[in-house]
Amino acid sequence: MSHEGDVPRLTELAETLGMEITEFSEGSCVVELTVGRGHLNMGGVAHGGVHATLLDTAMGGTLVSILSKEEWCATAQLDISYLNAVNKGEHIVATAEVVRRGRNLAHVEGKLVTVEGNLVATAKGTWAIWETRPKSRGG
Repeated sequence: MSHEGDVPRLTELAETLGMEITEFSEGSCVVELTVGRGHLNMGGVAHGGVHATLLDTAMGGTLVSILSKEEWCATAQLDISYLNAVNKGEHIVATAEVVRRGRNLAHVEGKLVTVEGNLVATAKGTWAIWETRPKSRGG
């Protein structure tokens, strides 16, 4: 089932950080951000939480792109390897791939790179999948 053209809504956190979904098609969700002053840690480079939010958003979105409309998912575990620092003004791009999707679990891998192609971080994660949206969750 394709959700092409039906781009998921960003969380308020992702919107506040200035993230943008630039591609959403079956098996792909690309999330981008230009690093600004508000994204920096005390060392003057992008905070690791920015990396984590970009990766989690791209990875979860990629899984959502292959789920049916009724299904619901949530991050159960996320492991990130921080490889290179990112400076203010750099544009970074998060992509992901669903490695395996089972009935109740999915394994997803993500990659964060600069537009120049420098590898910033990699991630592996596990998502829980439900057949329907939990009744207790609202928007």
